[in-house]
This record gives sequence, C-alpha cells and structure tokens, in this order.
Amino acid sequence: MAEPANTPNGTIRNPVRLSPMQVPKASDVLANDLRERILRGEFAEGTALPPERELVTQTGMSRTTVREALRILEVQGLVRVKTGRAGGAFVEHPGEESVAQSVNLMIRGRKIRIPALLETREALEPACARLAASARTEEDLDRLEVANDDLVAAGDLDAFLQANIDWHVGVAMASHNELLTGFMLALSRAIYASTRNTQFVDAEVRATTVRAHRSVTAAIRAQDPNAAVRRMTRHVHTYAEAVLKVEERTDVDVQED
Repeated sequence: MAEPANTPNGTIRNPVRLSPMQVPKASDVLANDLRERILRGEFAEGTALPPERELVTQTGMSRTTVREALRILEVQGLVRVKTGRAGGAFVEHPGEESVAQSVNLMIRGRKIRIPALLETREALEPACARLAASARTEEDLDRLEVANDDLVAAGDLDAFLQANIDWHVGVAMASHNELLTGFMLALSRAIYASTRNTQFVDAEVRATTVRAHRSVTAAIRAQDPNAAVRRMTRHVHTYAEAVLKVEERTDVDVQED
C-alpha cells in the first residue's frame, strides 16, 4: 500500500486511485425501464406509448435518446412503430416469433451445424407430438391437414419445404406451448434452409415424408399420445439419418425472414 505524502502546507495527501467507470447510455437506461414495465404488464398489448415529444418532456432526455430507446424496443419485438398521422409506438408482448428470432440469431451467429439441429429436433418434437395428441383442437387438425395436402400438391422444392415447415410448426402449435412453438419455428427454418437441394430431398424422401406426416396426424387426431410420440420419433430419426448420410457437417445459412 502506498504511503501518504506530505504537501508543502503540511496536509496529508492520499494517493487515491479510481477505476474506470462504465456509465450506461441514456437510451439503454430508458429502454430498460420501458422494457421492464412492458414485461410486468403495466401496458396492455396495443397500448400507444406517449408521443416522442411527450417522452422527451417526461424523461428530460433528448429526442435522439428517446428515438434510440424506441428502436431498441422495436428490435426486441416489444413495440411496433407506425408512421403517419395515426402513427406512434405501440406495445407488443413477446410471442413465438420473438423466441424464433432469438434462436435464429444464435444458430446463425454460432454457425450451428446440421447434426446439432437434428439432435435438438429429435429431443423436442416427440414431446410436441405427445402434447398435441392431448391438447389439439379441430382448428389444429385442420391446419395439419392443409399442410399435408400442400405437401402432396407441392411441385417445386421450395413449395415442398414450406409445406413441411408448416406441418412441423403446426404440430408444435397444436401442443399449445408457446416456447415449443417458438423453438420449432427456428429449428424448422434452419433445418430446411440447410437441406434446400435435391440431394437431401429426392422423390423417395418426399413420399416417405408424406406417409410419416399422415401417420403422425392420425395419432394426434385419435388423441393417442403414445402412438404420436412413437411415430414422430421414428419420422425425425429416419429423416436425420437420411440427411447425415448425404453430408456429415453442413454450415447453416438461415435467410432473414
């Protein structure tokens, strides 16, 4: 420890040293405050936040700071900014799409490989099928049947893959678990973006997929959780094996929505 130093007038000066301080940006402070209030439920979904000018007056912050804070919340899916005479910032509560966007960023940013994506789907999707068999509604069943019909009618690869995504996400939606639905949105998009070529999806894979989807749908319709789990497990495992035979390690390139 440094010794105190005497000054010419006889007073003692301690060699006080301060560490650098990280001061948060004003826009981050405002965004954090509004975020917490939205997540606590203080603002109902669709509520208009005060106009920009009023937020400047209420907070004592600059217009630039207020705009930056609103942009942060918009990126996080907590507000929707509309322009025009009836415009403003309107509160939105996070949903499945918010989960999907966050998972999508991780997949792209970490360059998650196709084997890890397939492993994750094998872990999650049988659980979706089990819950769907217990919780499905007629609307859920209609959604699955539309996806099945689209799968059969699909001419080009893109149409087939979109119908495939619709069905897998439809099973998750039928579980009525928003977290699972968000995860399956991200996983399905990533898996099919990385297998978007005829090496992965040939005529045999198409035919097998159609049969498997109809079989799982039948179990969900019959409200048979055990059959739904068994058939979904077989389907996603068989698909994973087929994909990994074509290419062991594939970079994922998930396109922006």
